[in-house]
Amino acid sequence: MREVSFIIEKRKFVIPGELLAEGDYNAGSNAFKEGNKVYSSMVGLSNNVGRNVYVVSLKGCYLPRAGDLVIGKVVEMRLGSWNVDINSPYTAILFTSEALDRPFNSRKEDMTQILDVGDLVLAQVISFDRARGPALTIRDSGLGRIVHGNIVKMTPTKIPRLIGRRGSMINMIKREIGCHITIGQNGLILVSGKKPALEALAIKIIRKIEEEAHTSGLTNRITEFIAKEKSGLNDEKSNE
Repeated sequence: MREVSFIIEKRKFVIPGELLAEGDYNAGSNAFKEGNKVYSSMVGLSNNVGRNVYVVSLKGCYLPRAGDLVIGKVVEMRLGSWNVDINSPYTAILFTSEALDRPFNSRKEDMTQILDVGDLVLAQVISFDRARGPALTIRDSGLGRIVHGNIVKMTPTKIPRLIGRRGSMINMIKREIGCHITIGQNGLILVSGKKPALEALAIKIIRKIEEEAHTSGLTNRITEFIAKEKSGLNDEKSNE
């Protein structure tokens, strides 16, 4: 009798107890095996490497929503589009029609002159469903290839703490530090300023907020922390 063999397609949304594979397969992370069947042990996206079947947990991950501002990295270039890593289980796609305000002529133009593999981009999610993945645009003002600044990574679920109620936290940081800070909802943050020392301080503040996001009284502590750090910078400057 022929042995039954089955494996679920990659990047399919699964729930605990859902069958992932049957036959000669191994259970990887967030999966378990009973007999010759492999099941999911949590909500996530199915995946496999060879015969190792596992689930990418969605807990704490960034799940795209239309309208989100994101920072991503171009990881692949195809005819008429780029694949962009947006720090999510889902790879985003950016079509040339959403990168230019005019038609793209593939016979006469080189896509690498617009964006190349390895480039960082500030983009907006225009649509998303789990079947097709997120689609991006960089046509709006202020969007496009990132040419300067530092990228800081933060747990996406802690981004609201960095923003604060009605933008109170991030606006206070910008006002006190004098740096330009662009927050991607996907947990990537662009920091740029006129002075490296102030950029470094802004990054230090972001790290502190991430570490203490679960605590109360954070705004007051960050205000005091900024005052102390700025005082230290002024002392260093006066001693030069």
